[in-house]
Amino acid sequence: MLEKVLIANRGEIALRVLRACHSLGIKTVAVHSTADRNLKHVGLADESICIGPAPSAESYLNIPRIIAAAEISDAQAIHPGYGFLSERADFAEQVEQSGFVFIGPTAEVIRLMGDKVEAIRAMKAAGVPCVPGSGGPLGEDIEENLRIAREIGYPVIIKAAGGGGGRGMRVVRTEAHLGNSIVMTKQEAKAAFGNDQVYMEKFLENPRHVEIQVLADGQGNAIHLGERDCSMQRRHQKVVEEAPAPGITPELRAEIGKVCVDACIRIGYRGAGTFEFLFENGHFYFIEMNTRIQVEHPVTEFITGVDLVREQLLIAGGEKLSIRQEDIHFAGHAIECRINAEDPDSFLPCPGTVKRFEAPGGPGVRVDTHLYDGYRIPPNYDSMIGKLIVYGPDRATAIARMRLALAETVIEGVKCNIPLQQRIMADVGFQHGGQNIHYLEKRMAEQKEKGANH
Repeated sequence: MLEKVLIANRGEIALRVLRACHSLGIKTVAVHSTADRNLKHVGLADESICIGPAPSAESYLNIPRIIAAAEISDAQAIHPGYGFLSERADFAEQVEQSGFVFIGPTAEVIRLMGDKVEAIRAMKAAGVPCVPGSGGPLGEDIEENLRIAREIGYPVIIKAAGGGGGRGMRVVRTEAHLGNSIVMTKQEAKAAFGNDQVYMEKFLENPRHVEIQVLADGQGNAIHLGERDCSMQRRHQKVVEEAPAPGITPELRAEIGKVCVDACIRIGYRGAGTFEFLFENGHFYFIEMNTRIQVEHPVTEFITGVDLVREQLLIAGGEKLSIRQEDIHFAGHAIECRINAEDPDSFLPCPGTVKRFEAPGGPGVRVDTHLYDGYRIPPNYDSMIGKLIVYGPDRATAIARMRLALAETVIEGVKCNIPLQQRIMADVGFQHGGQNIHYLEKRMAEQKEKGANH
């Protein structure tokens, strides 16, 4: 068992990790920037260390400072949370080389899954269904690229090999636009990710985003914890997530889950991870693997009863998985709404001081947040300030509970996106379930047009 863990993150995920550590009797070290000295988890941690000024490049992304903090505090392990350094292979490598445990997969696996081209090759080899594509990076030969596109069939999408977060993508619908689109995507990729390799895939017109949660101990044991639907997106960023995904049968879940479990064992995966798929016409198509805990992990925890962060800590401590696949039972329905400090119409971030915060309550309601009265939201980081997660025996009850929870939540002093989440919960299409990844943006555009005409 680990005795002391350094939490290399901030906000709600840092608080979530701290609570899991304390529940296991593990001491915690909170690192923070000068802007974050008043964060909730910093006050609750056994020790806290300031690692630099507000800009993340000088604090949360500064590897030498984080490792120095682990050395000073005699921490055994480092939990990266999500975002920041969580999927940086060089960070995992330096953590392990410095004699600490990295709470996550090996650097080799992070590197493999971080390169989208290599990840797809590895998944194909492991029998995971993938989107028809180039099967490797595109070269300079335009005739060859045109041939690949014809073979795949238009529309195609050009993607950056080192991309993520919805950046470094371009849809091409006609042959005439292919050459220029490849050049532009390569330039964008080089600027954003320092890697100009791009690849080509079939562009699925109306897919859903369905992902599979896995746990593996790196000792030959792995399980899946079912799927989540994350199709309510804006600019490729998730807004609402739920589990289970509407319309996925137990047979289909078991089938795709086993494929993911087998792939984990094949690549020697360790810790919590997520296989992200596009789902269209009853078929799964692998797009990427997230080698960390996900923002939306609480919906899986609700329907399975498994504490994913606790399991991460136990695995990192060298324990074998104590849960077998037959121990996992899926019950009820859970929904998560991301709460962001942003204008609900323009989506511009709205940092500032929270004058009043009241969390909702009632059966099946969970609030993951670091907010409190008087907390000042800094302008330096992501605008997400919390998550509302609800559980019900069925999807209709979960939606009703979420509507109530959103109505009960009070955040004064800064603007937030609760009005948008309320519109989503009241939307007939969302209530019906199973909408594709373009649905939310389409509905928002329709509502904007409607408002402009009145």
